[in-house]
Amino acid sequence: MTSRVLWCAAIVFACATAPALTQSQGPDVRTSAAAPPDAAFLKQYCVSCHNARVKSGGLALDTLDPRMLDGHADVWEKVVRKLRTGMMPPDGAPRPAAAARETFAASLESALDRLAARQLDPGAPALHRLNRAEYANVIRDLLALDVDVSALLPPDDSAAGFDNIADVLTVSPALIEGYIAAAAKISRLALGDPSIGLDRAVYRVPGDLSQDVHLDGLPLGTRGGIIVRHTFPLDAEYDLQVAQGGGARLGGPPAAGPRAEDLYVAIDGARVAIQGRGATRIRVPAGAHTLAAAPVVRTRTTGADGIFHVNARTPGITQVVISGPFNVTGPGDTPSRRRVLICSPTSLADEESCAKRILSTLATRAYRRPIAESSADVQTLLEFFRARPQSAGFEFGIRRAVARVLVDPQFLFRMEREPAGVAAGAAYRLTELDLASRLSFFLWSSIPDDQLREAAVRGVLKEPAELERQVRRMLADPRAEALVNNFAGQWLYLRELKNARPDSPDFDANLRSSLQRETEMVFRTIVQEDRSVVNLLDSDFTFVDERLARHYGIPGVLGSRMRRIALPEDSPRRGLLGQGSILTLTSAANRTSPVVRGKWILENVLGAPPPQPPPGVETNLEKDPEQVKVTSLRQRLELHRASPTCAACHRLIDPVGLALENFDNTGKWRTMDGKTPIDASSQMADGTKINGPESLRRALLARSDVFVTVMAEKLLTYATGRAMRPEDMPAVRGITGAMAQSGNRFSSMVLGVVRTPQFQMRTKTGS
Repeated sequence: MTSRVLWCAAIVFACATAPALTQSQGPDVRTSAAAPPDAAFLKQYCVSCHNARVKSGGLALDTLDPRMLDGHADVWEKVVRKLRTGMMPPDGAPRPAAAARETFAASLESALDRLAARQLDPGAPALHRLNRAEYANVIRDLLALDVDVSALLPPDDSAAGFDNIADVLTVSPALIEGYIAAAAKISRLALGDPSIGLDRAVYRVPGDLSQDVHLDGLPLGTRGGIIVRHTFPLDAEYDLQVAQGGGARLGGPPAAGPRAEDLYVAIDGARVAIQGRGATRIRVPAGAHTLAAAPVVRTRTTGADGIFHVNARTPGITQVVISGPFNVTGPGDTPSRRRVLICSPTSLADEESCAKRILSTLATRAYRRPIAESSADVQTLLEFFRARPQSAGFEFGIRRAVARVLVDPQFLFRMEREPAGVAAGAAYRLTELDLASRLSFFLWSSIPDDQLREAAVRGVLKEPAELERQVRRMLADPRAEALVNNFAGQWLYLRELKNARPDSPDFDANLRSSLQRETEMVFRTIVQEDRSVVNLLDSDFTFVDERLARHYGIPGVLGSRMRRIALPEDSPRRGLLGQGSILTLTSAANRTSPVVRGKWILENVLGAPPPQPPPGVETNLEKDPEQVKVTSLRQRLELHRASPTCAACHRLIDPVGLALENFDNTGKWRTMDGKTPIDASSQMADGTKINGPESLRRALLARSDVFVTVMAEKLLTYATGRAMRPEDMPAVRGITGAMAQSGNRFSSMVLGVVRTPQFQMRTKTGS
């Protein structure tokens, strides 16, 4: 196995140092002229604190000239951010009129944009390995095969809020071993391997999932249960066991569970009879199939609500076990076989020509560039095809070659080769094939489809009209769901919701699922209906099922189906800050956390994350149990802020967090904190008074341009796979400036991102 690792590592090095591509010119970058920043503004409002002697916040401005920005872009971008968010000058210090602050910030931004245009530096992401989510999506699109890669590959590291940042997607011998093992398993699943051994897959129901209510996706008249998507490797028989709470096994001996008619089990909607002792053996064709299992409700209930409300409590399903295959009849006719085997040899003499056609087509898609049948890449794959035992057939050789494709560095890495004729530090345009790859991994977290790749091969993708057409087509494609799962899932921390375990009798896996689906569906609606991204702060609709509606106190919603409802103007549920997913994620297990909620808003809405607390500062507000009994959380925070060490940051964090105190640690509305009435009033850093979530929402809407900038910066980070630098902020402002002309629609943000030099170009590195 070690030799295989070294072989793979050698290929990585060889491809990473392959000949570079040709140079092309960068896009035309223009900025508008504006008056230079007024140094008198700084002297009047800033340098009394930010000078070489006091150096508040580690910033000294008295030695800098705002008309001479070269070499100090990072400092002035910080100044812009503080002014735009209203955090400077601080409340209590002399403050300029809003118009004066806007004029100075705008002039400073214009000067920074002009500097960036003169010194174009789009950046150079590191060699980009496919992360785990991208790998799974690529396998789906390349081989028409859904694979759970969580058991095959380790989790990826994150940076700048995302796990697709090239700098942290490192490679280790253990990871390469994982890729080799995954490639072997996936190639066998894709084509079907008659020699595959017995396997056992266990699908467990979460322990905190209520089995007393109907679950969305299962037939009415059932309760609880489970739905799984399982890939059956061959046309064969499989043992199916459905286990019930308390150790009972449905489909086993009669004494082990209820009657077969009291259990609904179906594959792709066709009901399966559970009978006999032990596991039930059923014949299933190869491929991915949906298996559903749930107890059937036979208790008499009153009214139509009986299909949802069950009074009788019997053990629910705990797991489904699938074992096999037995009595194999063949590999079957699966989407993955049809995707790979695009020809069939009629004789031994035809095998190699058919193999060339198959492998050329597969490699073209996998390597994201045209691969001719006569190319060296196909010759390499043919060596694996030919090196099969004499007794093995044509498909055995194709399986070996498919596995070889899946460990090739051209597949595992998104290589963007630098042109040799460009000087170090100069900017150059990506080839159209590399641009197509960036675009597909941005919007789909996967490889380009044939249409996108062919546009790149024809040389038309760089044309603005064609680029916009492709972007709009891709956003309308179901694969754009990756923006919900990967971009929104990480930006809004939704991936972390699975780990939330609030200390609340009202919280269970059913509610957790509904909370996550609500936020995902709202974000998906913004994408699909091409709404303004500002709707994320103030959406006049949301999605709820009965469980979530009851949690929110919204009447008239019955059943497990998530449905869209309108929200009145004064509803506390409008926007992200009224959604239980965000409120739960920003709470402690046993209480709310204004600090965490405030930090989340500063970072994700206002783009001004506070610094980490100094070493040795006590952050435990529950350290004194007696104090907890007689004080509210707000009172304990006020004591915490009495420390000068803590006050500097907490005067920024706490006010916005305290405005959400009417929501408990699961997002449920409340008016009391223990025995103390909730006081949700506070004052933001710029002196804006707020009282509760509605006034906080209005205050944030008044700064919606800041929120749009934050989201654009996050999306550009995600799209380029690298953290943003001060030098990139002019590009972010270019995105938001164009968005304003279209009402801040989501598509205009995406188009703005793909038009930036940061997305279409690279800087030639010195190495």
